[in-house]
Amino acid sequence: MIEKTIAGLKVGDGQPVRVMGVINLSKESFYKGSVVQGGTVLDAARKMIDEGADLIDIGARSTWPLAPAISKEDERSRLIPAVKRLRDIPVPLSVDTMFSDIAKEALEAGAKIINDVSGFTADPGMVEVAKEHDCPVILMASNKVPGDPVGMDAIIASLERIISSAEEKGIDPGKIIIDPAIGKWTQEKLPVYDYETIDNLQRLRIFGKPVLAAISRKSFIGETLRKPASERLYGSLAATAIAVRNGAHIIRTHDVAQTVDAVRVARSARPMIPAVKSGDYEAEVLDIGNHEDGARALLSIGATRNGSQVMKNKTVLYNILLKNIPTTEALIIKQEMLARGGDAALPREAVSHEVEKVDMIVIGTELQVERLIKKIRHQVRVLPAIADMLTDLFDKKNETFSRYSR
Repeated sequence: MIEKTIAGLKVGDGQPVRVMGVINLSKESFYKGSVVQGGTVLDAARKMIDEGADLIDIGARSTWPLAPAISKEDERSRLIPAVKRLRDIPVPLSVDTMFSDIAKEALEAGAKIINDVSGFTADPGMVEVAKEHDCPVILMASNKVPGDPVGMDAIIASLERIISSAEEKGIDPGKIIIDPAIGKWTQEKLPVYDYETIDNLQRLRIFGKPVLAAISRKSFIGETLRKPASERLYGSLAATAIAVRNGAHIIRTHDVAQTVDAVRVARSARPMIPAVKSGDYEAEVLDIGNHEDGARALLSIGATRNGSQVMKNKTVLYNILLKNIPTTEALIIKQEMLARGGDAALPREAVSHEVEKVDMIVIGTELQVERLIKKIRHQVRVLPAIADMLTDLFDKKNETFSRYSR
């Protein structure tokens, strides 16, 4: 189970999904309706807290790729006075910056959390600031520039590197929140990749960290609806509900009141994590649907890298429905799966050959199915065609565009 205490706030599987209200001081922002004037930040924060915000995130530099650049001094002059005005709010205050000196000043002024969209890649000094203040950090998937990983596999690889590096440098593992970088951070990030990320948020459980999803009014919603940022509220709420259903622990939003309602309903519909605890002992059913995630799970318990590579294809179980299969081929497939430790379910009539064709369910790990494919590919009748079909099925399962094309 994922359970952490972040700046005094409990976050995780057994907790309500937390809502982070956004205070945007950047007039360069893609969503002009979200911009708050420095002198009104306290009123804006109080309003969000009254509406149900559990955290407040304040930033003064737009991370929108098309935003005009501003100087570090411009960011500081907007941000630090606003942080000082918010130092006494009753919820944790997060500061959205990529610069260590600004983060340090903000923490000394009253902020409690660093939100670094570069994932500690823009400014090496950010790690030392976080260590010095022993504060929680939100780290977004990034490689060379913020949000540049394209596709969920790349996001996971980026976060794996970022988390490992941060922990090796002394960041408390219990104070790391991860952000999968939803949004058009680079030109290569098409909407299809953001939908893939939202649909696969549960894959991030392998890291054992709270997951923050920043969805509010982003461009993938605009491209889907063909609407400007000011008209993307309902689309944002729909995407937010899916993200919560799929495991997000924190939702970052410009629209707190509406998001709180959507989050509460979606959280109520989220499946329970199968986990139990008895004294010092714990048990949890891992939902592993990708063999590389299986390898990461094995590494997380101390398995060797070689061992994890050998065993990873045994971590994913498939139940594959095959239709209209000739009875003889169906019986051969069942025998071949049994010989590999798997199985296949057939109707009773197949055993006595009372019917010419049957539907069947092949049950086995990825490794067992791969070995089945290899075995039947060179046999007679239609078995090679079934092997080709199973190969295509696996390819389609792993192909982003075939799953999310519209």
